[in-house]
Amino acid sequence: MKEILEQLEARRAVARVGGGERRIESQHKRGKLTARERIDLFLDEGSFEEFDMFVEHRCTEFGMDQSKIPGDGVVTGWGTVNGRTVFVFAKDFTVFGGSLSETHAQKITKIQDMALKNRAPVIGLFDAGGARIQEGVAALGGYGEVFQRNVMASGVIPQISVIMGPCAGGDVYSPAMTDFIFMVRDTSYMFVTGPDVVKTVTNETVTAEELGGASVHTVKSSISDGAYDNDVEALIQMRRLMDFLPANNEEGVPELPSFDDPERIEASLDTLIPDNPNKPYDIKELITKVADEGDFFEIQAAFAGNIVTGFGRVAGRTVGFVANQPMVLAGVLDSDASRKAARFVRFCDCFSIPIVTFVDVPGFLPGTAQEYGGLIKHGAKLLFAYAEATVPKVTVITRKAYGGAYDVMASKHLRGDVNYAWPTAEIAVMGPKGAAEILYRAELDDPEKIAGRIQDYTDRFANPFVAAERGYIDEVIMPQSTRKRISRALDMLRNKHLENPWKKHDNIPL
Repeated sequence: MKEILEQLEARRAVARVGGGERRIESQHKRGKLTARERIDLFLDEGSFEEFDMFVEHRCTEFGMDQSKIPGDGVVTGWGTVNGRTVFVFAKDFTVFGGSLSETHAQKITKIQDMALKNRAPVIGLFDAGGARIQEGVAALGGYGEVFQRNVMASGVIPQISVIMGPCAGGDVYSPAMTDFIFMVRDTSYMFVTGPDVVKTVTNETVTAEELGGASVHTVKSSISDGAYDNDVEALIQMRRLMDFLPANNEEGVPELPSFDDPERIEASLDTLIPDNPNKPYDIKELITKVADEGDFFEIQAAFAGNIVTGFGRVAGRTVGFVANQPMVLAGVLDSDASRKAARFVRFCDCFSIPIVTFVDVPGFLPGTAQEYGGLIKHGAKLLFAYAEATVPKVTVITRKAYGGAYDVMASKHLRGDVNYAWPTAEIAVMGPKGAAEILYRAELDDPEKIAGRIQDYTDRFANPFVAAERGYIDEVIMPQSTRKRISRALDMLRNKHLENPWKKHDNIPL
């Protein structure tokens, strides 16, 4: 028996070093952790249960029968994050560059199946060079199996991808179908075809970073939801994110003990809005003063800064925050902001996370660039997302809510549950100046008259009371009481039950 146990331990030791000490050292020199080091850092200490440690590929082509390494380039299993079950797979770059083979894919699909069956999140740590060329169509078939499971799990369990090295070819499409993608600056990149192929096909000369680095995907393409400076920071932040997310679409949001009084009054909010209606202020100050202990996990912070999205807690329970940001483009809605917010709203709705919306929006961004870029359909995505959402929706209009953008931002007309406004709110078809110049075009030559008309329009519509008179605003509240009112509204809505008409699925304007 002793000899058998020693053989087992010897085989485990071989599997644990993956591609060998030399390749592990090379991984460390690049500033990257190994697959097992990443898993150990992400999961609670001692909680990891590994599956399929001894799996090897079955390929005999191109001399592959002479090169077999236990684990076949991916480490899979389950563990806990702050006591909650999660399933995880981590690509091992030290073994065949983390490339995907038929058996490698089977290890991943086993984890995906178990996660879906047990209704627990699945996290993928990517560091790989795509399909294993020696396996040909078998590897492509493996990708297809992974993709299909991504789709089946979508909206049922949270799926998170962390890109921690190269991620090319088929490896980018699985993350693209997950809920969130995060990257590590300078060591990770994502692209369908690499720089060499781009050079051959289009004659463009581009580096891996310029083509698909974190600087591209967090700022320009919106593929990535955030980026971190190194593996350690990325994995610690993923642990933090997991605390905000439900395990599945039926469990409901996590509820953590909070030492922050839900009815806390925040007097500084009474002076947040500047006297000058054209002067910006930072909407994140409002979010952090409403959220428990100022804890806010922002999503896509570097993309479409004119809208802010992310998770926080109110009275210990997770909420999704969506807010126009006056500091960027005056908080106007454009194509990028609409897409960003729509996807976030849909995620929250999938997992029964209440949505709190702060509104200060002067309208949609005008211009040929926006119209040619499909602003109508992109704006409609956000409209559609809010309209179909059945979760509790609490809206606070802090200042401007003009035109169609007023409707889109979780208005009462899109089944907003509780809609508040600050006394500084201005709810109208457009700003007073533009409205007066259209209504009294014949008086434009008389500056005094037109100034009077602007003032008349301001007095009539640049306030929340016309909307309140019609019941479109439930209450005009003091800014300092915003956290208290939101907390009480969310508590009242805790047992909200609303169902959309049965359908196979909707047809959102993609």
